[in-house]
Formats: sequence, C-alpha cells, structure tokens
Amino acid sequence: MNLVELREEFRRKICDEIDIEDQGLQRYIVYTPFMFDDGDHFVVVLKRESNDRWILTDEGHTFMHISYDNLDVSHGTRRSIVDQTLLSFAMVNDSGEIRLDVPEGAFGDALFSFLQGLTKITDIRFLTRERAKSTFMEDFRQLVSEKIPGQRLTLDYTDPEHDQKQFYPVDCRVNGTVRPLFIFAVSNDLKCSAAHTTILQFEKWGRRFNSMAIFEDQTQINRSILARFSDAVGKQFSDLGDRNRIGNYLDEVLNSFSG
Repeated sequence: MNLVELREEFRRKICDEIDIEDQGLQRYIVYTPFMFDDGDHFVVVLKRESNDRWILTDEGHTFMHISYDNLDVSHGTRRSIVDQTLLSFAMVNDSGEIRLDVPEGAFGDALFSFLQGLTKITDIRFLTRERAKSTFMEDFRQLVSEKIPGQRLTLDYTDPEHDQKQFYPVDCRVNGTVRPLFIFAVSNDLKCSAAHTTILQFEKWGRRFNSMAIFEDQTQINRSILARFSDAVGKQFSDLGDRNRIGNYLDEVLNSFSG
C-alpha cells in the first residue's frame, strides 16, 4: 500500500483530519487531531520491522507525557487500568513504548484501535475522585517504602502499650531515630481531624516524636480543621506532587537524627 492509499484508508476509517508523511524507508509519521489536554498531539508512527511486520508505535511518548504530571502508572490502580487497556486493544508495552501489530492489510482498523487505546490510557489522569483517592494511599505507601529502608519503616503503627484496640493509627512510623517520625497521609477533612486527634493522644501518653503530614490536596481541607491540625503537626507537604522535596526531607531526617 503506497502513501496515497494509506492516507485514504486512514481518512475513510477515522476522519478527514488524518494525514501521513513519509519519513524514511518504510517509516511514516501519522498526524491525527487527537491530543493531550495541554495541546500536544499523540505521537503515532507506522513502520515496517525487520521481520517484514508492520506496527504502530508511540515511540514512548505517551507514558513520558503522563510522567510530566508526576503520575506513576507502574503500580497499583493505575497499573491495573493500563494493563487492562493494553489487553483490550491488543497493544503491548515494550519498555515504555506502546506498540500494536497491524493485521494483514488492516491499516485503518489498526490505527483506529491504536488511537482508542492511547486515548483511554491518557484518560488515566482524569480518574473519578473516588478512584483517585484509592491511588493516593497507594502512591503514599509506595513513596515512603521507596525512601525509607524496610528495617526503619512501620506502616499502620499503633501504640502497643496504650492503644491495644488500635483507635489511634499512624500511617507511617520512621524508626531508628532519636525521636520517631510519625507521617500522616491526609486525604480529606475526616482524616485530617483523626490525625490531629492521634497526635494529641500520643502527647497525652507522654510519647516523644516528630510528625509530618502529606496531603492529597491541602486546598480541599476545611480551613478551621486545617488550622487546628497545623498547630499540632510538624512538617507539611500540600500534596504528593513534589516527590523530590519530600524525598530530600526524608533523607535529611534519616541522616540527621539517626540514633
């Protein structure tokens, strides 16, 4: 199939805005109106492999673009959504490159499926609020597990002496420091109030500790609830967006206060 025939096939199967450009031997750039929310268009390349097989590929652009929003699609709920999407559209993830084999002569159908799959994967940034909340805790646990050595990390910590019914949990306790660091993952008003109560209760028990909070979105917390919590907690991060700063702070805690 030559360039003109490919263009006509793509336009007939999808829309008139599709165009195609020859970029070397058996390699074509496919231009489509489909784009990310920032205006960048999907990258779609049609090329012939050495085994005489035609494939469509994004050449790694889609996952790279998603990473600009500090979204990790390699774990948890997002990973499940991506894997299911790839399976549904017969695509594969080859080290970050999304690829689709073109069935014999079915170039238009293959491009249609490829664009559908890319669109569904990019929609991962617009999960429902309920689904996003579930990924917040997954992302929080992944972050602290990556930054804090296992022997110094306790998740879902409760005081074994004073809280046998586990009414006052701490999302993460960093051990092996002069004072343990309590880290709270705060996703909403209720969790913020609960974390505030937990901090005050540990103080009543005479426990000596430092505290830290990471919010899902601090701007969504009720102002009066946040004000009271801010009086009690130590370091705060308004969301998980700046993972480098959070990681640097944890490194500082681990290295400066080791006992």
